[in-house]
Amino acid sequence: MTEIVLGVGASHSTLMNTHWEETIHKDRAGRFRDALYAAREELAAARPDTVILVGSNHFRGFWLDLIPSFTIGVGECLASGESGTPKGPQPVDEPLARHIAGELVDGGRFDVAFSARLQIDHGQSHAIQYLLDGLGVEIVPLVVNVFAPPLPTLDRCERLGRAIREAVLAFPGDRRVAVIGSGGLSHRLPWPDWRAPDGDDEEFMVGAWLNGRDNWQDYDARRRQIIRAAEAAINTDFDNEFLTLLEGGKAARITEYTTERLEEVAGNGAQELRTWLLMAALLDHVPGRRLAYESIPEWLTGMAVAVLDPTTT
Repeated sequence: MTEIVLGVGASHSTLMNTHWEETIHKDRAGRFRDALYAAREELAAARPDTVILVGSNHFRGFWLDLIPSFTIGVGECLASGESGTPKGPQPVDEPLARHIAGELVDGGRFDVAFSARLQIDHGQSHAIQYLLDGLGVEIVPLVVNVFAPPLPTLDRCERLGRAIREAVLAFPGDRRVAVIGSGGLSHRLPWPDWRAPDGDDEEFMVGAWLNGRDNWQDYDARRRQIIRAAEAAINTDFDNEFLTLLEGGKAARITEYTTERLEEVAGNGAQELRTWLLMAALLDHVPGRRLAYESIPEWLTGMAVAVLDPTTT
């Protein structure tokens, strides 16, 4: 019998790897890092065979020449390795991945894209680095478009999570499956709406997203300068409201936000909450437990870790 044994939501930031020494609020950063390690221990205790790893794309694996709303990796998975995150091939549970894709499409529920050679970036490899290190598990990578509008609605993401849950539980093999949602919480990146760039920096970013498939490293130095020059825009009230909903098993209420309203309240980076929402739906919205929440302006982001354990309900 296949069962879903644990869910983890975790923020990510490559600045954790590249600018730890420059981080001013090291007490907050340390508490967040320790919470990642604590979540890893809970994952280890749950003994998953496979982790469905839901993350975002930061224009290193997907480009403006082709942006699906949802993409499942069903074959090779290659991590880009930027900013000290893992690089190279990652182990994929191909039978489960292909089962999920087939169930979604053949069942008429979701016409998801799939990739037999998927490239992921730190939107997922940050979680591989800090949450899966040493666990020896395979992954089913799921990439959600959160930065290239039009974006899938929050409601659509929640419904996809429920549909994947049904597919996983119908898998004829014997799997213990955990789920990770990587991203968020509130933050604002200096990234334009690609349809209407304004100024040299925004024109540069859109050009990088369109033309960087084979040479993304050539754009990375200026791109990082633009990001490092940005001012933090963290909404701690929103973040705590969302985490409270998650703790109460009510994360689906975030679907009341439109894409535009979510960006207005919590920044364009908060669109990554789609990954947490998918994770929570896969866990059937069991009540969660917050391990950490820290506002870290040097990383531009409200950083959180939470665990959803179906055995405690």
